[in-house]
Amino acid sequence: MTEQRNGAGGRGFKTRVLLPFIAAAIVILAAAAVWWFTQDGGNAGQEPGRIAEQPNDQTDEGTDGNAGDTPQEPDEGAGGEEDSAAEPGEDQPYDPDKDVTQEELDATYDIVITNGRVINPETGLDREGLNIGITGKTIGVITSHPLKGSQVIDAAGLVVAPGFIDNLSYDPNALGVWTKIADGVTTNIAMHGGTTNPKVWLDHYEREHPPVHFGASFFVMQARNSLGIGRYDAATPAQIEKLKEMAERALNDGALGISFSLEYAPGTDSNEVLALAKLAAEYNVPVYFHGRYSDVEEPGTETDTMEEIIGYARETGAAVHIDHINSTGGTFDMKRALQMIEEARAEGLDVTACTYAYDFWGTYLNSARFDKGWQERFRIGYDDLQIAGTSERLTAETFAKYRKEGKLAVAYAIPPESVIEAFKSPYVMIGSDAILEPGNNNHPRASGNFARAIGMYVRELEVVPLIDMIDKLSTMPAKRLEKQVPALRKKGRIAKGMDADIVIFDFATIADQATVERPDLPSKGIEYVLVEGQVVLENGVVNKKVRPGRGIRSEFVRVSESAGTMHWDGAEYPLVAFRDARYFDLTALTERGFGLVWDGVTHTYTVSEGSSAADGPAAGSKPGVMPEKGVLMLERGYRAAGPGGAETELVSIGSRVFAPLSFLTQLGYHVSDEGDVITVER
Repeated sequence: MTEQRNGAGGRGFKTRVLLPFIAAAIVILAAAAVWWFTQDGGNAGQEPGRIAEQPNDQTDEGTDGNAGDTPQEPDEGAGGEEDSAAEPGEDQPYDPDKDVTQEELDATYDIVITNGRVINPETGLDREGLNIGITGKTIGVITSHPLKGSQVIDAAGLVVAPGFIDNLSYDPNALGVWTKIADGVTTNIAMHGGTTNPKVWLDHYEREHPPVHFGASFFVMQARNSLGIGRYDAATPAQIEKLKEMAERALNDGALGISFSLEYAPGTDSNEVLALAKLAAEYNVPVYFHGRYSDVEEPGTETDTMEEIIGYARETGAAVHIDHINSTGGTFDMKRALQMIEEARAEGLDVTACTYAYDFWGTYLNSARFDKGWQERFRIGYDDLQIAGTSERLTAETFAKYRKEGKLAVAYAIPPESVIEAFKSPYVMIGSDAILEPGNNNHPRASGNFARAIGMYVRELEVVPLIDMIDKLSTMPAKRLEKQVPALRKKGRIAKGMDADIVIFDFATIADQATVERPDLPSKGIEYVLVEGQVVLENGVVNKKVRPGRGIRSEFVRVSESAGTMHWDGAEYPLVAFRDARYFDLTALTERGFGLVWDGVTHTYTVSEGSSAADGPAAGSKPGVMPEKGVLMLERGYRAAGPGGAETELVSIGSRVFAPLSFLTQLGYHVSDEGDVITVER
């Protein structure tokens, strides 16, 4: 009994002692419950993807719920795959909150996308629970903090990515543009085709008001036809000059590059290609090639195709792109084709390629691709051909019939491993090589290429990570063309200041539905598509009343008047203006004790003290002489790197290279601006 009383008394004493701690714990738990409720309450019961009017503060799971609070660093481990994968000492993933201002958090946006897994390949961002504020057609902010919006799209459980860019498409006809939207495509560029007159072409489609952005190449095959040059004939010297005139006019009128279809016009010889590739190099635009050969049977093999195209890059300095390498150039020996690209890039050549997400190709039966011997070349027979838009397989008799009619047939002729190898290459992006047309005599890639790339090759086969595939679908196509196309510098990315061309999809369900029999079936799993900040597809359904697409054009800056004079230790150097900045001839540094050493692989000048020599493109430049008016000013990707981490992009003017005045500041000089006169001093 005594033991029991003592025990009871001890427990009572302990209870009294612990009572304050228990009360404190209850208060803490209650506060935590309130905090949790306030964070989740704004979205309670809201289905992922639901769009709603929300003029008040948007509340976001996992945030502090107070738009007025000072921006904080994100919670450790709250950033999805990339955050959790970071090890101590490794580069940390990009933090979108680091540049967010209080003004941006306090703003009310036209549209806010909340709680999404935002992927931006350019910065390596891949993080869940982020919010995007859009004003007009522009992304204003990306943050983990809550935002206010007139319209809110809940992207919880969904991926938010840059709108897909189909750089290997055709004319944006009124039917096909809608299955492009349903496939996540926001920019449709006809680089495997195009036009000989971009001014007329762009004006026409601007009047049509498609929902996607659009642009085109100078289409050499169409130009040849207009001059009466047969598909098996070589152009005469006079015809080549005419083609050059047409191409140069087209570039100045907005064409994004030059495209050849060598297999479909086998008479095209190297004289014609070299003349136009040199023009492309002069204008700093890429040349797209449908290669000459698509098989491994002599004479004329896929290796010959790759050598020919890479050879044009080597001889002219032009950037080149290999169309659909899975069906032309690498079908039967993809590893070798990709190795050739890698070796060419190691030389400093600008070579890329694209593929589509299918192991069967399709083209018109009356094309040169089906000339005599096609069975041996492609290792297929009549029964391996199917008329697109039907279930009909061909025979010798129906082949002859449909060839006369010019029908498009699908050919089951690509080894599946070739597509997989192409996707693994860091130099291969995605292009559909199709757009749906009336009659549905189209390959299913016209409607399902982009969703299939993610659904099959990322989710199911795990060929590449999702962020890498988004790069191939969005960022890489933009970068391939953006040097002379300023509009594309704001596309293919999700970041502050970029165009609000955005696709929101469910990674668990995104897939193509289009088939050979039904190429018109739209993709599934894509919940929203925004083009310039306007919702064109909502809850998987297109809104055909919303048509924000606009024409995309090449633009060229030329030398005009002098932008002033730079005075440096008694010498005078003319300045030129380029995109709101003033530039000086980089070789002026050689007259002030600096040497310039050119690296032709990285296209970089290393600037070092104690020398006065310059090689590479700038060799022989006269920095004291003003460039001739009208000469093109081009961003070729050249850079200068100097002591102390000084680094800048250069502008090419003819054979000369120019650097911004800010580079001198990086080198430790004081640059005083007195209007037309700039003085440089130590």
